[in-house]
Amino acid sequence: MSTHEHPRSLTRVVVDAQHLADLYRAPEILRVVNVWDAASARVVAELPGTRAIATAGHGIAASFGYPDGEHIPLERMLMSVERIAAVTQLPVTADLDAGFGDSGEAVRRAIGVGVSGANIEDRLRPLAESVEVMRAAVEAGRAEGVAFVLNARTDALVRGGDRPRDESIADAIERGRAYLEVGAECIFVPGVLNADETRRLVEGIGERKVSVIGLPGALTAAEYEALGVARISYGPMPQNVALTALKRLGGSLLADGVIPEDTEILNNF
Repeated sequence: MSTHEHPRSLTRVVVDAQHLADLYRAPEILRVVNVWDAASARVVAELPGTRAIATAGHGIAASFGYPDGEHIPLERMLMSVERIAAVTQLPVTADLDAGFGDSGEAVRRAIGVGVSGANIEDRLRPLAESVEVMRAAVEAGRAEGVAFVLNARTDALVRGGDRPRDESIADAIERGRAYLEVGAECIFVPGVLNADETRRLVEGIGERKVSVIGLPGALTAAEYEALGVARISYGPMPQNVALTALKRLGGSLLADGVIPEDTEILNNF
């Protein structure tokens, strides 16, 4: 399918955004298995439990040979996102890193390729500056006529350095509340969170207003759901698992192995 022949209309993005917001607000936690290209998006979209597609910025960058952290040009990132949106009818929420220097413009261009929501990270910049980054993203959606679903990420935990964990949790709550005030739908707090920390974040930020990542050592999706979390994603981990499988298969084949008989043909575009 050519993305240029079958772009999502603005009307469709508007509808997708409302659907995506409803998924965040529902009592059931939104589980998203992050994808990084059209092939992975199609595989995940066809799983019965998939209700939305979320891209992994790290994964897309790696697929082009770039390190994480906005080293990939926005144009190339959005090219992949557009191809991902073209192979599914589900709402698409994109990882837009820290906004590529202009969060409003990044959102405007993302809407143009069929995106109805996004993660944008604060990188622990000063709070006032971070609030403006999030505000610009939300207002760009409004200017396009889209209630853009911003999952505002705070790096209060992952960039907190040596400060006490309690201070980082308190910072995440302060930042989360500030981002909600300027129109974010949810607050993404990456890091391995235990039950007590998760409960504090939900109490401080709001029920169904906290988004987490399912890293090794984290709670299960059901456990986070019971604590009032809105969304769980997995970042670059699905790609890492896929590449680990490729590495193991490659080693087997180079050692005179064979392709397993139960292998499915999943990339038949």
